[in-house]
Amino acid sequence: MFLELRHLRSLIAIDAATNLARAAEQVHLTQSALSHQIKAMENYYGAPLFLRNTKPLRLTPAGLKILELARRVLPEIERAEKDLLRHAKGETGRLHIAIECHACFEWLMPVLDAFRKTWPEVEVDIRAGVSFDPLPALQKGEIDLVISSDPLELNDISFEPLFEYEARLVMAHTHSLANKSFIDPVDLKGETLITYPVRRQRLDVFTRFLQPAGIEPLAVRQSELTAVILLLVASQRGVAVLPDWVLLEATQKSSLATRPLTQHGMHGTLFAAVRRPESTMPFMRDFIDLARERGN
Repeated sequence: MFLELRHLRSLIAIDAATNLARAAEQVHLTQSALSHQIKAMENYYGAPLFLRNTKPLRLTPAGLKILELARRVLPEIERAEKDLLRHAKGETGRLHIAIECHACFEWLMPVLDAFRKTWPEVEVDIRAGVSFDPLPALQKGEIDLVISSDPLELNDISFEPLFEYEARLVMAHTHSLANKSFIDPVDLKGETLITYPVRRQRLDVFTRFLQPAGIEPLAVRQSELTAVILLLVASQRGVAVLPDWVLLEATQKSSLATRPLTQHGMHGTLFAAVRRPESTMPFMRDFIDLARERGN
């Protein structure tokens, strides 16, 4: 391709100045250099671009064709360059989030509301990481951040700790287990356990609490909505294990009670997984800081 941006800028300058000397000043060239540039274009396309020996200078139909292209293309390129510079400074960008835990929606919405006020030009989207494996999608660039409680050793991914949490058993306040100071795995042997519709391998209540003790609950019931889970628990349809940030407001109602799992409690940490090169982007750092503030 012969045409370059400098050619387009030269044609715009010539049309605006109607004089070769003034046009050369506008594009920071000598008159001789600008004449040589125009002559090279004319030789390449085999057509004159402006009428010689006319005052003011006038473009030929071929010159007008390139001028039309220049007026259409250069503003688009300038806008793209500005956008790229703003993106490099972290003023704009994309934040597509995948969530591995249903309960994370409870605290994520207020975080996103605050984030959008500060970063209105960052494109935000959310995907529940239940029907797909989010970490490979993060590595491929399909998403930009994963909320997870399972950090892995990956060279290209940074796991930023957000806040610690405790998984607690929630039950109706009249439930017999409410009389205990803490819950042992065997206590759930005769209970209906209400969970989110997630594979057992991704539920701490199974992997860290029941399975190591060889305990299976009487039955497992699933619901996608935290509010429905709490309603079922309050109506004595079962018990559930939920993180303490979900239960903070719910347990203020007298119909519910919570107890720690084991005498020492079952604790974990929530992480934001991001690609290492993008972990220092200003809007990414701000989102992580907002999430930490909300969690604490």
